[in-house]
Amino acid sequence: MKIDVRKIAYGIEEVRHDGGPVLAKPILKGWIGAVVKNPYAGRYVEDVTAAMEPLKPIGLEISQRLIALLGGSDKIETYGKGAIVGSLGEIEHSALWHVPGGYAMREAIGKALAIVPSAVKMGAMGAALDIPLHHKDACYVRSHFDAITAVIADAPRADEIAFFLAMATGGRPHARMGGLTVDQISKWDGQR
Repeated sequence: MKIDVRKIAYGIEEVRHDGGPVLAKPILKGWIGAVVKNPYAGRYVEDVTAAMEPLKPIGLEISQRLIALLGGSDKIETYGKGAIVGSLGEIEHSALWHVPGGYAMREAIGKALAIVPSAVKMGAMGAALDIPLHHKDACYVRSHFDAITAVIADAPRADEIAFFLAMATGGRPHARMGGLTVDQISKWDGQR
């Protein structure tokens, strides 16, 4: 099966402060999306897993592109993924991104132990998706609970899926709610 990519889009934020003191170094937060033709649009298919393998190179390509935009794999602290399925598809088609998106980011970043948080939905062209973010090595690092909004004005069309990845070089700019901190990660189990 060949996957047809219509376009790749991305957005980068440079967070200098969030109402508090100006950060010594801005946090970069970004998303990237690949808009693909849904191979199952308009019909029910019992086994849809055949589309996962051809999506893997796309996941790796956009992972590497986003990492480069954010300054390199050694800078990445948080990640997340998501998908918006056009109206001729079904929500189950968003699950095609679990392996190609999540594992691609882990491979491209290097050490990344935490489960990749995800958000999916059905949507029309211009639908926005809030992609959750958390720390790549320990999902309980409270300072890194965040999100970024991704939107592509002309996607997804009814017969498309917009697959997204998101990453950031830090957590919230003025985190002060306590809990596990990055320097306290000790179990290296993806959680703590």
